[in-house]
Amino acid sequence: MTHSANAYSRAGVNLDAADAAKRAMREAIRATHGPQVLGAMGGFGGLFALDTSGLREPVLVSSIDGVGTKLKVAFSLNRHETVGADLVNHCVNDILVCGARPLFFLDYLALGAMDADQATAVVRGVAAACREAGCALIGGETAAMPGFYSPGEYDLAGCIVGLAERDRLVSGENIRAGDVVIGLPSLGLHTNGYSLARAVFAEADLSAPVPELGRSLGDELLQPHRSYLREALPLAEAGLVTGMAHITGGGLVDNPPRVLPDGLAVRLDAATWEVLPIFRLIQRQGNIFWDEMERVFNLGLGFLIFCRPEHETQVLAGTATAGGRRVGEVTPLAPDAGARVVIEGIA
Repeated sequence: MTHSANAYSRAGVNLDAADAAKRAMREAIRATHGPQVLGAMGGFGGLFALDTSGLREPVLVSSIDGVGTKLKVAFSLNRHETVGADLVNHCVNDILVCGARPLFFLDYLALGAMDADQATAVVRGVAAACREAGCALIGGETAAMPGFYSPGEYDLAGCIVGLAERDRLVSGENIRAGDVVIGLPSLGLHTNGYSLARAVFAEADLSAPVPELGRSLGDELLQPHRSYLREALPLAEAGLVTGMAHITGGGLVDNPPRVLPDGLAVRLDAATWEVLPIFRLIQRQGNIFWDEMERVFNLGLGFLIFCRPEHETQVLAGTATAGGRRVGEVTPLAPDAGARVVIEGIA
């Protein structure tokens, strides 16, 4: 057995480091568990006792995603505490769009070499965001893959499952012309557009302060992906929203149409929210046209809520803690329209 373990270590897989990482993760993972989580940790499958009491037609809502090349920034700065939370919050927002409450989460972490401290930092971030969302972290996989990933690098993905009442599902099919668009601010790039941002800042010192950002470039690029669960879910469950959009890959141009019925468009007024300084810096330094910026980045809006005009006051009150504000409206789609989202005053 000793010879075999040594051989595996020489091949790049340190079983002792993997065991140490798993032990260090257990406390953080266990803190996300409630009575619905069954069985001991470390089993082959995660067990969750689904409670559908009070629901007439429960619907499971699921999503899977990753953090993308934002991880490259974490590698460069050797900071791994926040990307796990980014992953969870991204997935939480994706099912929130449908009006679903998170139930449980599973993560996948693949490393070039097992670094117990690094792996533990990542998973603790996952667990912290799960606790914040009331979501159990019931399973995952931590795999050392030498030769596939470079030492110090890893990939991170996760799957979330949530629950909603069928007649309270939010699909966007009830959106109509005249509906108000409420925008909830982002904290930065969240988890999208990093391939372009990294190309723009390829020669930059990530640790150097940038006056117009009020922090270093690295700190700015690692700003967390915000969760909008606390503000948006009660509004959805109260039937006050007609649709929601998480502004992820595809930016402000390609995401709203995912929930818009045919024949409708959105007009956004950039004067109504702060286009964060990081986006203006990327645009200027990269000499990028604004129409491309609009298709890549959230430009300061991480989440959109559509509602009837008569519900605007209630939705604004419900999103006040997240900085909700009216940013636009739904309009009929003009016959000659080139896009279903028009952003005015962005330059």
